[in-house]
Amino acid sequence: MERKASVQAGVKAEMVKHKLEVAVQPLLLSIPEVALSLRLSRAKVYRLIYYEGLPVVHFGRSSRVSVLALQEWLERREKTA
Repeated sequence: MERKASVQAGVKAEMVKHKLEVAVQPLLLSIPEVALSLRLSRAKVYRLIYYEGLPVVHFGRSSRVSVLALQEWLERREKTA
């Protein structure tokens, strides 16, 4: 019985380790997350949305930015700069 419990504990530990290794990347970022990733203020991110065309998805009153759309938008801006 002790061996079975030990094996189960080892399997559980491996599962936890595997979960930590597999990082799930979010599809959408909140405005504060975008600000943090771009090292800008929240206000600047909102200005980029309203005046510079940063793509945003709305869910009710919540605004989110797609990670892929953000990368594409940045690449387009790099080409025009």
